[in-house]
Amino acid sequence: MKIFMIKIKKIIMPPLAFFFIFSAALISLSPYEAGAVSQPFFSAGRVKYKGGGDWYNDPEVLPNMLGEFEKRAGVKCYVKEVVVTPDQPKIFELPFLYLTGHGNLKLETADIENLRKYLLNGGFLYVDDDYGLDESFRREVKKLFPEYELKKVPDGHPIFDCFYKFAEGLPKIHEHDAKAPEAFAIFHENRIVLLYTYESNISDGWADPKTHNDPPEVRETAFKMGVNILYYSLISNQAELAGGNSAPDGERTTGEVNAK
Repeated sequence: MKIFMIKIKKIIMPPLAFFFIFSAALISLSPYEAGAVSQPFFSAGRVKYKGGGDWYNDPEVLPNMLGEFEKRAGVKCYVKEVVVTPDQPKIFELPFLYLTGHGNLKLETADIENLRKYLLNGGFLYVDDDYGLDESFRREVKKLFPEYELKKVPDGHPIFDCFYKFAEGLPKIHEHDAKAPEAFAIFHENRIVLLYTYESNISDGWADPKTHNDPPEVRETAFKMGVNILYYSLISNQAELAGGNSAPDGERTTGEVNAK
């Protein structure tokens, strides 16, 4: 049973309207209907995982990012961090999950079964390597999706221009090993259901200015990429994003989408 997927030929709609539709569908189709949320707010959950990694670091990043998303995209947000474990029914109340850390990640059988159901039926998971998560994440994602390969997201993918335009693909926020930033994804039915950013650390740029002492322009770049990620997670459930007429740098698009 899918949380949400509508096949349409062509539609132009403000992002808030997308979310009202998505929210209603998620509430009515969730396999855990009794505990579903009823407010038409976009909300995001931080994944508390096992294995010893610091899943909890920089607790301000999600509230900060959700505040920026509400301001820039016009989508009403629940601007607080909701902590969930991957085996909880509560994840079906949330259209977006976020996972980060420096250390080890471990998914147990119940985590995998619940998270797979969530992602294959309309949910979205964003994983941001905060330096040190890569090895364990790649190990666990093979358990989560043994039938799919974690593929590199091409620079021309709609996630890089669905709201703000990133002509060169994923930006780099923190140096780490001074390698090029890379975005990887699990694709299901031509849609990203799991996005993984490596050697970029986008979400560190969402932290309070004093946390990492990032200059304003770095934080602005991180917020812009964050808006794209959140926006894509909403409208990719509506239909496949249009491939043409990208917005100029720093400007929003029309929200036009097309289905095959």
